[in-house]
Amino acid sequence: MTIRDKDEGDRTIPLTPYVWQLLSALPRRNEWVFSSPISASGRLTAPNKPHTCAVAVAGLDGLTLHGLRRSFKSLTEWLEIPAGVVAQLMGHKPSATAEKHYTVRPLDLLRVHHERIEAWILEQARVTFDAKATSGALRMVVR
Repeated sequence: MTIRDKDEGDRTIPLTPYVWQLLSALPRRNEWVFSSPISASGRLTAPNKPHTCAVAVAGLDGLTLHGLRRSFKSLTEWLEIPAGVVAQLMGHKPSATAEKHYTVRPLDLLRVHHERIEAWILEQARVTFDAKATSGALRMVVR
């Protein structure tokens, strides 16, 4: 999936099976996954307010978007995912010389790790999901 990155513009990361299922089930108003009927662009541009409302409804007061990023990074330690893979998934720039100049990770290698992370998190949360049972194909949306 291609997502907007605040520093680099767009970046592509693997879309995991569970997240694909969640996103594909969302109602559509237009070509945007997270559309907004009140936004001039037709899409959600500031996720903080909807996130705050959602965590309040779920009774998860204090859970921030940045907190979710920190949790993702911390939880990958349990799986011993290479730090460079996690950094790349999170959109962090490479810091070491070897990462900058010598390490090349194709999207399919990131996918292996990302799907492993997702499967482990779902297992820990006791969410029943069979990635092999999901059906359907992704649809490309041109913007």
